[in-house]
Amino acid sequence: MKIAIVHDWLTNMGGAEQVVINFKEIYKEAPIYTTFYNPSKLDDKLKNIEVKTSHLQKKKMVENHKKYFPLMPMAFEKFDLNEYDVILSSSSSCAKGVLTKPGSIHICYCHTPMRYAWEKRDEYTEGMGKLKKKLVEILCHYMRIWDVTSSNRVDYFIANSTEVQKRIKKHYKRDSVVINPPVRCNMFNISETDGDYYLVLSRLVGYKRFDLAVQACRELGKKLVVIGEGPEKEKLEKLANENVTFLGRQPDEIVKKYMSECKALLFPGEEDFGIVPVEAQSSGRPVIAYGKGGVLDSVIDGKTGVFFKEQTVESLKEAINKFETMKFDKEEIRKHALEFDESVFQEKIKKFVEEKVEETNERN
Repeated sequence: MKIAIVHDWLTNMGGAEQVVINFKEIYKEAPIYTTFYNPSKLDDKLKNIEVKTSHLQKKKMVENHKKYFPLMPMAFEKFDLNEYDVILSSSSSCAKGVLTKPGSIHICYCHTPMRYAWEKRDEYTEGMGKLKKKLVEILCHYMRIWDVTSSNRVDYFIANSTEVQKRIKKHYKRDSVVINPPVRCNMFNISETDGDYYLVLSRLVGYKRFDLAVQACRELGKKLVVIGEGPEKEKLEKLANENVTFLGRQPDEIVKKYMSECKALLFPGEEDFGIVPVEAQSSGRPVIAYGKGGVLDSVIDGKTGVFFKEQTVESLKEAINKFETMKFDKEEIRKHALEFDESVFQEKIKKFVEEKVEETNERN
């Protein structure tokens, strides 16, 4: 049985790229097909491996790959995958659009249907001039048509969260199973040291809503540590007072220390899944999170964290005050987090693929 892995682009590290790493660890002989490949910005596990890139792979284009999004559907359609029995795609954009031979099985691990074509389309055009906005709106219209059409090329969908499962059903009218993304839980450990600070950890971008965390801690007089860099940093620094400490980007060892000693991780954004909350729980630390999106799959309200209902400063402040009256068991929190470990993910993916291959063979 010959297997190929297909991924949108390999130009930096994120949760989707960790999924690809895990696919490659299960299917070591499988080549990876992708539009753009920049190994200098990837984990060592994605270097010195067989990667087949599209005709778009040129230095200047790799560095600005998102600008060439309109060309990606054709790039994926040009890949010749006729020699493969199983195609395992990892897609939040165009990777699921590859063309496959009759009799092959295409399984798509869907991180989300295209955000910029569906739910988040208004956010992507915000601040654009009228002409540019109109052109982008026209492009998104055609991308939605292609997105739905290409979804019919997939034999089986796997959603990375219950939230994404709902989007797949809404936009593609397709059923899917949920297999949550892999988390390197064993990188993190429980600490006996209990710090007096809350923590936010990620790239500092607007949709993460770290402004809520900074304002809530400022108004409550609570200490907050912010780890990460990004375009929102200057804005957040202006919102902060002496209780908020910005550490910028930090190496893994420092991140693990702060994660294992914080009172709780604050997670005020809405994510498709959210790896960081699971990493915090792997450290035995609870999560105070906005109760929407993928976090509903990973955090148990009252047992491994606390949800707040509205994406407002007041709602987050209420959750922090409630949290401080509660007690949490570090070992129980970590035990729950281990359900999302890489080893569990790999077992579930391997079993799913084997079942679908067996079903196909029985039909034929």
